Amino acid sequence: MNEKIDQAILTHSRLKFKLKKAIETGEGRAIYEEVKNHHVCALGKWLDSVEGKTLPNYSEVVMLHQEFHKEAYQVFNLAMTGKKDEAMARLRLRSKFSQLSSKLVNKLVETNPNRP
Repeated sequence: MNEKIDQAILTHSRLKFKLKKAIETGEGRAIYEEVKNHHVCALGKWLDSVEGKTLPNYSEVVMLHQEFHKEAYQVFNLAMTGKKDEAMARLRLRSKFSQLSSKLVNKLVETNPNRP
């Protein structure tokens, strides 16, 4: 499961990168479903799997993942409605988005039974 948790963290980071790129370019059709629906992204699919459901803190991870996607979708909507500066501000350090992202990654690391 160690590899799966590492992969989950990596895919989570990729989604943040894709969101930032969508804000910068104003093009987000390719990631719309992935941002909007927490079951569609790679992390969500894994959390929905039999293996993902065996995480020690599964309920907490799922809740944080859902909250992260709610905030990501709000950022996405700002970007797609021409509010690029406001969207970028919502990605900054200490923003709600940043805090949820950190909490989610930290919770995934905590659940890793093989962490040092």
